[in-house]
Amino acid sequence: MSLKFIKRLESPAGLQVAVPVLSVVLALACGALLLALYGQSPLAVYRSMLDSAFGTYYGFSETLVKATPLMLAALAISLAFRMKLWNIGAEGQIYMGAFAASGIALFLGHWPAWLLLPLMILAGMLAGAVWAFIPGLLKASLQVNETLTSLLLNYVAILWVGYLCLGPWRDPAGLNFPLSARFSDNATLPTLGDSRIHLGLLAALVLAVVLWLVIERTRWGYEIRVIGESWEAARYAGINIPRNIVLVMAFSGALAALAGVFEVSGITHRLQQGLSPGYGYSAIIVAWLGQLNPLAIVPVAILFGALLVGGYSVQTEGIPFAIALILQGLILFFLLGGEVFITHRLTWSHKRRAK
Repeated sequence: MSLKFIKRLESPAGLQVAVPVLSVVLALACGALLLALYGQSPLAVYRSMLDSAFGTYYGFSETLVKATPLMLAALAISLAFRMKLWNIGAEGQIYMGAFAASGIALFLGHWPAWLLLPLMILAGMLAGAVWAFIPGLLKASLQVNETLTSLLLNYVAILWVGYLCLGPWRDPAGLNFPLSARFSDNATLPTLGDSRIHLGLLAALVLAVVLWLVIERTRWGYEIRVIGESWEAARYAGINIPRNIVLVMAFSGALAALAGVFEVSGITHRLQQGLSPGYGYSAIIVAWLGQLNPLAIVPVAILFGALLVGGYSVQTEGIPFAIALILQGLILFFLLGGEVFITHRLTWSHKRRAK
């Protein structure tokens, strides 16, 4: 007798929900084991993380603040992933969006807010679209692996922003810190009450609904889904695959760049080195955990925002922030393993003995 994996013709809906949930449970169980080996009470640590992320108005508001860029970047990644385009460049696209928006804010900061803020958003989205367009064009025209090109462009974007913050855009009054001058009030997003929740959250929620409608209810969304299922079937149906590769990558980059635009205009109010603590990479896990469904990405992004807030809070108790990153990695590990059971079923096969 032997075990065999046989590809499913259709993935059961129950498994598509059970695998992400079980991935989180198993990740928390493994994290608990690590905390116990570290000499900490897993229940106490998890309770502290939960209370800090959801137990107070301030904690919950910070969770939403962290969830906003994760949500936007995950929506961007999910659009590309639905077409089997592996856009790993969301981190760089975030930085390019922040760079372009900051350039508008620094040089046109005297313009009225009703004109300045939309211009910052458009400039940021354009920069992100161009940054993703490059690997998209290389993929469509020369079949260059977009995973490598989009990933390598991350480092170019991060170093470019670092150069600006340490060089031509450095704040003369910034005591040599790697950051630009502070934006004018006209270039800052309005916030909710005394919290740091800004209009970027509302934009992310609206975009989640819009993206779901585009993918599920439009002809272009149908083309994206067909190409994602089978390039051969898409060619047979007469769908222009190279054009869709370029378009999807550009739109994906524009959405990811919004995370950078809203970070500089809503949170930091200046361009600075290290403005993203890896949102573009964490968003990959968020997108997969949400099964590439824009509506499911919203609660998953909030969960990961809570992990970040909880990870920062437990540092006061002597626990490294790395626990949050470890949990993220464990979730991805179990999620990728569980994907096998969504796409394949496990069967026993009986080997007949030769007479």
